[in-house]
Amino acid sequence: MKQGIVVVGSLNMDLVVNVERLPHEGQTLLAEAMSEIPGGKGANQAAAIGKLGAPVAMIGKVGDDPHGLRLLDSLRESGVDTGAVASSSCPTGLAVITVDADGRNHIVVVPGANKELAPDDIERFRRTIEQCEIVVLQLEIPLETVKHTLRLAKALGKTTVLNPAPAQRLDDEMLRTVDILIPNEHELQELAGIRSLEQDAIRQASEHFLNKGVKALIVTLGEEGCCCADRSGIRHYPAYRVEAVDTTAAGDSFIGGFVTGYLAHKDPDPAIRLALKAAALTVTKRGAQSSLPSYEEVENSPFFDQGQ
Repeated sequence: MKQGIVVVGSLNMDLVVNVERLPHEGQTLLAEAMSEIPGGKGANQAAAIGKLGAPVAMIGKVGDDPHGLRLLDSLRESGVDTGAVASSSCPTGLAVITVDADGRNHIVVVPGANKELAPDDIERFRRTIEQCEIVVLQLEIPLETVKHTLRLAKALGKTTVLNPAPAQRLDDEMLRTVDILIPNEHELQELAGIRSLEQDAIRQASEHFLNKGVKALIVTLGEEGCCCADRSGIRHYPAYRVEAVDTTAAGDSFIGGFVTGYLAHKDPDPAIRLALKAAALTVTKRGAQSSLPSYEEVENSPFFDQGQ
């Protein structure tokens, strides 16, 4: 691939169930509709990058089954190089996503082939990482594989971006290999062990991660936008106001927009603004990869003529 971005992570087929409201514990509801949509945090982020026009390759695993074939087709249609996506005897990963009328969701993931992605696979596709500038990871693949990839990427002088989802505590050795850490507000609370998201708590959390070696902490805050903390301070960026239909993949779209902008500008400010636009458009459509915007859609959207 050309100098660009490599995403190492999960590929899932999303089983999306639409309901009027999210169920309570022990409650049975009748769904309004169900659909199968290509997803997985890793694949969503790669597709987001590809649709925005940046050169991107995916490293991951799918099963030798119809879901796996469809996921590969979806990535290729989005402009993603899938030459480093391996086949597994394990079934392709699945995610069951319940979405209510206001666009809120619950997600349960069955890892499947994703849990088979091992450090040996990363070494097998080492050349793909050698040729890129930015390596992007999440936590839907084994933590051992994430750590190995981060160490390799740093040894090769790459910029590393980690989306710590689903959230789990990260050790100091791992944090030293992360350049840009992008959690959402719930993941930040889990990672930093904080109970609130008041400004002082976010400041303390950012100082913690910066002292561990992270160069920038970007916290996505849903309809409140995001904040970015680095050695120059903390900056807040408001979200663009749109009518949300489905928030699935909004975070993945944000990360795709950010790394696309960062590849082009090497500056977090324009990268975050592109990320916020991409995420805003994503929530106006249903599904995961099906909702991700192209660069032309971002540039020509009337939403952004109205300001934030």
